[in-house]
Amino acid sequence: MVQLTMDLIAKNASHKNRSEEDFGQYLQKITHLNLSDKNIDSIGDLSFCKNLRVLYLYDNQINQIQNLDFASNITHLYLQNNRISSIENLSSLKKLEKLYLGGNCITVVEGLDKVGELRELHIESQHLPLGEKLLFDPVSLNSLAILVKFLKGVSFPVSTAEMEIFQLMKSLSVLNISNNNIDELEELAVLENLSYLKAVYNRLKHMKDLEVVLKKWTKLHRIDLTGNPICQKPKYRDRIIVQSQTLESLDGKEIQEMERRFLMNWKASRAARKKSNERIIHEHAAYVQFSDSETPYLTLPFHDSHSVKKKADFLDLSHKQKVARKPLSGIRERSSQMKTQVEEESEVTAEVV
Repeated sequence: MVQLTMDLIAKNASHKNRSEEDFGQYLQKITHLNLSDKNIDSIGDLSFCKNLRVLYLYDNQINQIQNLDFASNITHLYLQNNRISSIENLSSLKKLEKLYLGGNCITVVEGLDKVGELRELHIESQHLPLGEKLLFDPVSLNSLAILVKFLKGVSFPVSTAEMEIFQLMKSLSVLNISNNNIDELEELAVLENLSYLKAVYNRLKHMKDLEVVLKKWTKLHRIDLTGNPICQKPKYRDRIIVQSQTLESLDGKEIQEMERRFLMNWKASRAARKKSNERIIHEHAAYVQFSDSETPYLTLPFHDSHSVKKKADFLDLSHKQKVARKPLSGIRERSSQMKTQVEEESEVTAEVV
């Protein structure tokens, strides 16, 4: 196996030493170093490369992140397709903006609480134990969302000096967690600065779980959930578009403004119709209750006479009063039918929107 050392860099350097510049000076000046696919299994001493900005170490056999204390200026670190099992020893990388760890053996996203400027995290396709999913450490998640939380405690307008501090502080905006057996996103709701989430080929299946995080992600522009069971839900695309007003692309397909406007108008129309039907039901129920409280028979004056004619008149009047009450049952029946109709429409609305 091969260790990443100064000698290895010298062997792979395309730089040709000049008389006035030795190799040590060259190492201090380099900003980009590409040692991908070199069968490297460990990271050795690179302390001379103090100005290194971008380090490519993907497609090797590295099993541990180490010896990067010197790399305070690194902004991009590529470690895909190695054998790394833990995210560690990154606290010195104060300027790290993009971290690529896809295709390793990581089971928990952790060790990022000291990386204050990380804007992109790519941790897709981990080689997980059978039946397990990628987990997230709450401490690291809160650290990745630190800018949003900090700004919430600030009174605006702010001074120029404060704005400069804000510009230096960044929070995670791009997250790739594809193919990691993930079945829910609720714990990621704290990442309110996300603009792009890629979570293809996971096990997401609950619309309510997705709607919860979409309410939090008010800066989200792109989301890709291709290959998840949730994509087979009725009106899946329509519901996501209605829920997120900032979304511009869903599963690689652009969202047209006309499409969003149509769905929003349709949702408003359904809501108005539901409210109107509920009002009608309430009015009918009140009318039926009022009708039932009224005395259906006339009060007849008392007479000592028991003539056959007056008895017949009394029976005739009673018969008329009973006939007059017959429509009340019809009102109740129509009210019941309308209530059933509104309930059915409400169930359809819940499924669609």
